[in-house]
Amino acid sequence: MRLFHTSDWHLGQNLHGQERDFEHASFLTWLLGQLARRQPDVLLIAGDIFDTVNPPVKAQERLYDFIVSAHEQQPNLTIVMIAGNHDSGSRIELPAPLMRRLRTHALGRVLWLDDGQLDAERLLIPLPDATGQTAAWCLALPFLRPAEVTGASLGDDYLRGIAKVHELLIDAANARRQPGQALIAISHAHMAGGTVSEDSERSLIIGSAEALPASLFGSSISYVALGHLHKPQRVNGEERIRYCGSPIPLSFSEIEYPHQILEINCTGETLDSVETHLIPRAVELLRLGPAPLAEILLHLAELPNTDLLADLARQPWLEVRVRLDEPQPDLRQQIETALQGKAARLVRIGAEYAGSQGRDGDDNERLIELDQLSPQELFSRVWQDSYGSAVDQQTLDDFALLLQQVQLEGEHT
Repeated sequence: MRLFHTSDWHLGQNLHGQERDFEHASFLTWLLGQLARRQPDVLLIAGDIFDTVNPPVKAQERLYDFIVSAHEQQPNLTIVMIAGNHDSGSRIELPAPLMRRLRTHALGRVLWLDDGQLDAERLLIPLPDATGQTAAWCLALPFLRPAEVTGASLGDDYLRGIAKVHELLIDAANARRQPGQALIAISHAHMAGGTVSEDSERSLIIGSAEALPASLFGSSISYVALGHLHKPQRVNGEERIRYCGSPIPLSFSEIEYPHQILEINCTGETLDSVETHLIPRAVELLRLGPAPLAEILLHLAELPNTDLLADLARQPWLEVRVRLDEPQPDLRQQIETALQGKAARLVRIGAEYAGSQGRDGDDNERLIELDQLSPQELFSRVWQDSYGSAVDQQTLDDFALLLQQVQLEGEHT
């Protein structure tokens, strides 16, 4: 059996106000080509399909057009996609009855039966091979929100609730599968030891709990297709537990990430290989600085001139970080003037001021924009400014739970 593993598409994402539909369209066209060339039996999409719980119409059209095109091109392809923390589980599942006609399974939520047992059947998906025989079972684990794994029968311990869901689903899968059938898990979570992008990955902290142990996936699982972390990586060095990463750089901190999909090959229950297919970058991201303004202006002058015959949609996105000794009221004007006729699209200017006492007692204070701070960091700074002391852990835990409730309610507005 051959499977493709991809995740974290973030359809509808804006880069500092600039839409990225061209980049997403380029990726999906490339992915269709890879499906035609490699003919996998299964495509796994491990969450964060959209960038927000209420994605723009164009982003939704991109997803559904891709699914229809993939099915028309390869009628026997099975697609399994799950909701991530950026997605609305309800929205992902809404067209599920229609998508099943296209051999696409959309799982956004974990549900419990009236007797308090996990509804494991809806999370177990048979995966047929090229002959039509069930060669594996997919264990679909969308992002698990507190309301789904805590409560009267489960208790209030979020990590314990997550562990219980994994235990029950794996037990149900082992009871269902026949000898020789592999178990393939797809999950959207932050696993312990994973490397996080500094700018573009929303924290999954619930109270003081964040990273999940790899031990949740026992040896009976042949492969675990993970989503959430944008940098491709193995978990604890295990070949069978992998993040494939995002298909495009979602922030300037991800410029050096290799963007890829993974091809998984199994014979029976044995994982034979995991191969990398690098995704061509439709639009480059450039970051200049931090450096003094004079040096930045020299770098801008060295950028290539605009080719009037070139596709403007392929011009690089540019972030400029300037180190200043004093305020420069016309900073943006100077940079925009230097960029006239250059093949780059300016999306952000960041300034760092020298010579003032920083928050942590250093000699430099960096001016940080709101979109660079997580909600927890912003809350901590406001608390410090308001009360003159660091926020205590219990208050941070309470804030994190409140934040999750607000995000969950946002899915239904």
